Amino acid sequence: MTTEPATMPERNLESADDIIIAEGVDKWFGDFQALDNVSMRIKEHEIVVVLGPSGSGKSTFIRCLNRLEEHDKGRIVIDGIEMNDDVRNLNAIRSEVGMVFQQFNLFPHLSVMNNITLGPRKVRRMPKLDADALAMQLLERVGIPEQAEKYPSQLSGGQQQRVAIARALAMQPKIMLFDEPTSALDPEMIKEVLDVMQELARSGMTMIVVTHEMGFAREVADRLMFFDEGALVEEGTPQHFFENPQEDRTKLFLSQIL
Repeated sequence: MTTEPATMPERNLESADDIIIAEGVDKWFGDFQALDNVSMRIKEHEIVVVLGPSGSGKSTFIRCLNRLEEHDKGRIVIDGIEMNDDVRNLNAIRSEVGMVFQQFNLFPHLSVMNNITLGPRKVRRMPKLDADALAMQLLERVGIPEQAEKYPSQLSGGQQQRVAIARALAMQPKIMLFDEPTSALDPEMIKEVLDVMQELARSGMTMIVVTHEMGFAREVADRLMFFDEGALVEEGTPQHFFENPQEDRTKLFLSQIL
């Protein structure tokens, strides 16, 4: 399914600072090389959509950006902090990076409100009244304030994913990572989640989105990156990708999904 959000305003990112730097990143799972010498720089406020076939390394790469997976070689720097074994660095990076997964990963025994406020209260030591007020602001933002006291099992898939986005935003991150956030949703629920993501992009959030939603990629992304066999094969603007891709592997992939 493709979705046609309203066109994003033109944004000038040339003067923006690099907020994510990856240099020569490798990742192995046993004998399988999941990432092969991946290098990129992503600017603050930039919206990057990552494309690629299953097993291409795209999800592994964004999981390395908040150390859900540990890279084996190379450098990753997030907002000036290098990803390494120093727990202080890791905690600082994770406080700046929110992530939304394919599966919603909500706590089934907690209400929507408590799912959202758990992180701010436990990690950021936010007073309960402040955390509750923030949660309601975020539920308004994602369009479901009336669901605050319900439990995840009482919500649709699209509503659960919007709660997951609100939960990530409650930690007030500078960067949001989305790993195929609509792939587990029924088709009629996809647009409501993409609309929330588009609003987030308009607000200036730095976003990396792994998705096959080509309408979203075309309209919202500043840059697309195509992964295959663990390598970053090609990158460019949506216009470049959809009108003039250069690499044969990119052309084949796009021919199969468009």
